[in-house]
Parts: sequence; structure tokens; C-alpha cells
Amino acid sequence: MEKSRISVRNLNLYYGTNHALKDVSLEIRGSAVTALIGPSGCGKSSFLRCINRMNDFVEGVRVEGKVLLDGENLYDRRVDATLLRKKVGMVFQRPNPFPMSIYDNIVYGPRLHGIRARQELDGIVEETLREAALFGEVKDRLKKSALALSGGQQQRLCIARALAVRPEVLLMDEPTSALDPVSTRKVEELIRNLKKKYTVVIVTHNMQQAARVCDDTAFFLAGELVESGPGDVLFSRPKDRRTREYIAGRFG
Repeated sequence: MEKSRISVRNLNLYYGTNHALKDVSLEIRGSAVTALIGPSGCGKSSFLRCINRMNDFVEGVRVEGKVLLDGENLYDRRVDATLLRKKVGMVFQRPNPFPMSIYDNIVYGPRLHGIRARQELDGIVEETLREAALFGEVKDRLKKSALALSGGQQQRLCIARALAVRPEVLLMDEPTSALDPVSTRKVEELIRNLKKKYTVVIVTHNMQQAARVCDDTAFFLAGELVESGPGDVLFSRPKDRRTREYIAGRFG
């Protein structure tokens, strides 16, 4: 079994006086897909944003505990948050391509990090679009606006853009919730392929999707981590009554 890549220990998150995450501890394996499930407002997305410190941008936020990536505490004051977000990429709920060409969307991050050689940028564009299963669909219109793509294509472009800076971890916050069933299936297939190279953590409301794509699952409720473990075990033999009721559709 792959060892833990990310270790979260006694994590507490406060938005002002709101105690959003309560003493959460979780091990996240490398080269695997971990799905975070639970009803709306239970802390899944807040937890996800702790892994690349996106919560730093929220006024009044306070974080206690540790989030370790390969043994390094991401909340150590010596950690450069910008470099962290290069290592830990993020894909959001709604596709958010920049209002520029497909090509310029992909190379935006590499250029920010100092890559200028055209040949290298061309290689990054082709490689990441292939990784995102999009190259065949857009190779003849790389200079066209990304906004002209369909919703599903835009989301795969955003995944390619996240991969272009060579992250090690990919966070995905409900990446298919705004997509049609065909596009959702393509993104799910992509997620299963990405785990060969990346550690993937995905937030989803869709139980069937979690079961299809995940290796491990963590169930959150009211800011607490109720239960976690291999996906097939958690979905078929959950230990906690609340997990059983949620999976059975009795709430959420």
C-alpha cells in the first residue's frame, strides 16, 4: 500500500467565531484518489483549501494543527505559500478559463515561474493537454479563445492549466458539478488516469461518483471527520451510524 503523502493532524479552522473544522486528523495516500464526501456546509471544501492554504485569503481565518506534505508542515512560517500552490494545484467547481487563447491559458503559470523558451512552452502545452485528454479536440485551434470551448472542455483545460506548473498534488473541488453527464464521464476517467502521476483529493456531493473514482474516502459532518478508509470498505461496510445514514440517502 502506498504510504501517506499528506498527514493532517488535529486541524482546527476558524472563520472568525465560526469553528468550521474540528480537530480533524487524516492520512492521504500518494498515487491515489481520496474523495471527501458529506452534506453541504460540512467542511469538505474548507478542508481542501487548507491543503494549499487558499484559506489564507479569507479575512479572519485562523488555523491550528498541522498539515504535513512529505513531512513538511505547510503552516510553518518559513513555507512560501506561492511555491506551495505550485506544488499543490487546484481545480474549482466551475470552469474558470482566463479570457485568452487556449495556448496562453496553459502557459500562464509556467511563464510566471520564469519559463520563456517557446519550444519548452510548446512542449508543456501539448503534454498537459494530452494528460487532460483534450489535445486531440483543440490541437488545431490553440490560438482561439478558451471561452469558445464547451463547459466540459473548459474544465479539462483548467485541469491542464493546473498541471502545467508540474504540481505533485491536485485538489479538485466538485469539478463536475456544472457539467453534463458525457463531460462528467470524461473528467472522471481523467481523474482515474491522473492518480498514476499525482496525489488527487476531490470533493464531491455525488456518492456514485465518489465510488467510481476514489481509492479512499473521508466522510465529514458538521466540521468533524466522522470516518475514513478505503472507498470500497466505507461504502459497503461503514462503521459509524451517521455514515450509513448519509450513504443511504437519509440526509444531506
